[in-house]
Amino acid sequence: MYPKKELAQLVIAACQQFNVDTVVISPGSRNAPLTIGFSNHPEIETLSVVDERCAAFFALGIAQQTQKPVAVLCTSGSALLNYYPAISEAFYSNIPLVVISADRPKHLIDIGDGQTIRQENVFENHILFSANLIENPKFKTRNAQLIGEALQLANSNKGPVHINVPFDEPLYETVNQLSNFHFPHISSSSLDNSNINYSELAKIWNSAEKKMLVIGVNYPDTELHKLMDLYSEDDSVILLTETTSNLHHSKAINAIDQLIFSLGDEEFKELQPDILITFGGMIVSKRIKRFLRDYRPKHHWNIDEKKATNTFFCLSEFIQTKPVDFFTKFNSIISKKQSNYQPKWLAIRDKRRQKHAEYLASIEHSDLKVFEQVLESIPKESQLQFSNSAIIRYGQMFTIDTTLEVFCNRGTSGIDGSTSTAIGAAFACNKQTVFITGDLSFFYDSNGLWNKNIPTNFRIILVNNSGGGIFKIIPGPKTTNATQYFETPHCLTAEHLCKMHNFEYQKAFSTISVQEELENFYKESNQPKILEIFTPSIENDKILKEYFKYIK
Repeated sequence: MYPKKELAQLVIAACQQFNVDTVVISPGSRNAPLTIGFSNHPEIETLSVVDERCAAFFALGIAQQTQKPVAVLCTSGSALLNYYPAISEAFYSNIPLVVISADRPKHLIDIGDGQTIRQENVFENHILFSANLIENPKFKTRNAQLIGEALQLANSNKGPVHINVPFDEPLYETVNQLSNFHFPHISSSSLDNSNINYSELAKIWNSAEKKMLVIGVNYPDTELHKLMDLYSEDDSVILLTETTSNLHHSKAINAIDQLIFSLGDEEFKELQPDILITFGGMIVSKRIKRFLRDYRPKHHWNIDEKKATNTFFCLSEFIQTKPVDFFTKFNSIISKKQSNYQPKWLAIRDKRRQKHAEYLASIEHSDLKVFEQVLESIPKESQLQFSNSAIIRYGQMFTIDTTLEVFCNRGTSGIDGSTSTAIGAAFACNKQTVFITGDLSFFYDSNGLWNKNIPTNFRIILVNNSGGGIFKIIPGPKTTNATQYFETPHCLTAEHLCKMHNFEYQKAFSTISVQEELENFYKESNQPKILEIFTPSIENDKILKEYFKYIK
């Protein structure tokens, strides 16, 4: 069974040609022609998720792992707007997400019909391309060109595109086969690396005694990992790697906030780099941002395929290429330089690490102690997903096992779809996926559990500190009389959600019970599991603040 509507057939055929082989569908009537067609196509996997916001983040999680476009399909009207948070995340995280929305024909817009809104170009600020189709045989060539351009951009430029498909009634008529269509490939301009003056950059690099690489969100890449080895062997270079960078080295700074929190002006001046190279996605650490904005390097080179990111307000060179391509060439023409720059950084790092271990050994049950226990417990070779806000920041304070692959929605850094993204990633990944989340993020996206595609080896560790722990940590909220609106105190637990969504539920309230519950938590089971760890809301911020005092 395939839809009789030619426009629906055109969209389905294009998805097949441009390698969109997974479609996440939310129910509705106006999208019936596409739902019928996709669900009956032998080469396309269709998955049903009711809540459109969750569906979009679920699809984003799949695309995050496969690095291939994944489509979401919804009916007309307000359903479409629920995709926006995931679209903005995909836009800033360079994830290929194909949004396909059914729509009313133009003559039915703004006449008082239900579930009609102005859908054309509705995502224009955060979309690579909007294809607004017309249901009329005269526009077949135009429609095919627009769909082809959208899908090719999703593939080549790694980002979200929107295909808006208006259908008039009837919607449910079917035929036995799809028609054949041809979609022209739009010629896309390849990156032009000829304007990169490698010899001039190498000359500047080789003369400097203090060089720094700061690496943000990065998909695991063995080749890039090997290229970084050269820099760890150069005493004039220090590597600062975020938890989400998926890059590790024994001579790297991998817990940035732990190291630089308590440095003074003299130390900052001494450690100020002459040259800063950055690549990868968003930087989590606010402290490294403050350091490099206050003590700016003479040269800041940002390497990226798509756009320059002037995070530290001192960008001097935008190198528009793939980091792997840049370092492959650059590494062959640079030389090491004698310097005490890296040894100074590493000496501070080693002292901080020792103090960190001492403090953790002495503290009571708290968010900080829970993170030590949980991160040590995660099985090797797993995939680790973090939610945002305080959770990813706690994660940044620890050394993560180098066999883990680490992900977090850092494009917009929102809490809204972390659970759904992690579920999508778990669905697409052949590894066990462990998701660490806070209570507000978890309950905000609790509809993410309303998904029949959750693997049984998926594990959620829910750190429940009764609402908005980050707002006890940052200084501003406590100076106001509106703390209840920042912190969002509550008495919610995940227990009944687990019963409703067929999750196995465990809970812990102390250091001992956390250890006991973790012992069997990752073992095979017939259901996904949640371990809810309750921590003392009043004590958490005190313990964290004392931590930073202690490690000085």
